[in-house]
Amino acid sequence: MHTEQDPYDSVTYPSFSFIDTHPDRLASMAILHGLSPAPVERCRVLEIACNEGANLIPMAYAIPTSEFVGFDLARLPIERGQERIRELGLRNVRLFESNLLDAGTELGQFDYIIAHGLYAWVPEPVRDRLLALCGELLTPDGVAFVSYNAKPGGFVRSMIREMMLYRAQGIEDPLQRVSTGLELLRFLIKARPEGDAYRLMMEEQLKKMEKVGPQVTYHDEMTDAYHPVHFFEFVEHARKHGLQYLSEPELPPPTDPCYRADLRSALESAAGDDMVRQEQMLDFVRGRVYRETLLCRAERVVRRDFPAEPLRRLLLASQATSAPGETPDARVFRLPGGIKMESNHAGAIALLEALAAAWPRAVSFEEIEPRLAEAGFVLDGEGTALLMRLVVAKLIELHAWRAPVAGAVSARPRASASSRQEARSKALATTLLHARFGLDDPVQRSILMLLDGTRDRPALLEAMKAEFPAIAEQELEARTESGLRNFYRAGLLEA
Repeated sequence: MHTEQDPYDSVTYPSFSFIDTHPDRLASMAILHGLSPAPVERCRVLEIACNEGANLIPMAYAIPTSEFVGFDLARLPIERGQERIRELGLRNVRLFESNLLDAGTELGQFDYIIAHGLYAWVPEPVRDRLLALCGELLTPDGVAFVSYNAKPGGFVRSMIREMMLYRAQGIEDPLQRVSTGLELLRFLIKARPEGDAYRLMMEEQLKKMEKVGPQVTYHDEMTDAYHPVHFFEFVEHARKHGLQYLSEPELPPPTDPCYRADLRSALESAAGDDMVRQEQMLDFVRGRVYRETLLCRAERVVRRDFPAEPLRRLLLASQATSAPGETPDARVFRLPGGIKMESNHAGAIALLEALAAAWPRAVSFEEIEPRLAEAGFVLDGEGTALLMRLVVAKLIELHAWRAPVAGAVSARPRASASSRQEARSKALATTLLHARFGLDDPVQRSILMLLDGTRDRPALLEAMKAEFPAIAEQELEARTESGLRNFYRAGLLEA
């Protein structure tokens, strides 16, 4: 039991879903690297420092045949999560209050372990116990997700944090400490000339802190413990507990320096074929400030060449939309975030259009193989290389699990109960794909909460007219249809 109130009880830390922690993402990367992890639909998942379960509960809702366990040192967040579980009637998820130092093998074995936002913010004995627990509880082909602040970029954050802490000395109130620290930062920025490197560095950090809000800044920047580490230091620590580096949850984007030919020879000269040394050298180039590292057992053989075989074991998806290109046989593919690609490669066009037609569902390569063969796309050496380029470019997603999303907007559409529950108290909802969907528009938010599967279009419109009498019926109808299309594509509607 607590002898004093936990900081996370006294100052609430916002709790969200994190797509990179989903067992689907972890399993996909494990399969891609040659492992045979537990099927997502039949697995056990542990989240350490789970807050109120906003990450774990949507997973449990979407994967009812798997088991989810989470614990946290703070009592009040756990109580909020337990109440949410009771309301949803979930039987496959359990949250409880516990100290990490007290947790052990009584919890059983887990296929996926999540420790997000913990490692760099706790004292050394707790960090060590975290990785020790992963080593004790991880199944033979299991995957652990551990995020942490990294060096060399972490040095910048440490410097600004120390200045803010110095200014806030003697102030007891947590949010007043944050306010005073931020005032100092604004003063320092104004004291430097425009365009000055020191000023730009502080402006970037201030912008991030203002965006996340004072509660997050208090816990992330002004805690007693803050220990960013180099990548090689983290990997060495993991090795002491029988774990090795697998990957990050996503492959590096096309702009990452790891793809630059002019750097590869220099990296190989400095680091040889030692992958950890190469990654550390790349972090020096990147100025890396943060990592989300996946770990597996040290005895597992990790492949890094990505042959066709693991790609056949995975599912493919793409939320790209297709439009005519500038030449008659070309197509332009666009992602919601702005990424676009124009191609006249018949195989690439066939692949992306087949996946775009299936979105938000994921499909196996086998399901679309006949259509691709007609366009000359074969998953041989050249085809595998092309597929991986599209994955790196974010135009194609890899999955190990079929999310229970709707294949169309039905006559009586139903949004997931967990998303409707979230929408009551937050301006966002977690989709069945475990992504966050913003609900800043009150009309869209109300539409989502009405989608319990009992209303057809006329009933939806009548309910919206009662809630928004000042909005014209024609406009409400158009916004309802737009909302339904957006919810469908986001993966909020259930199959």
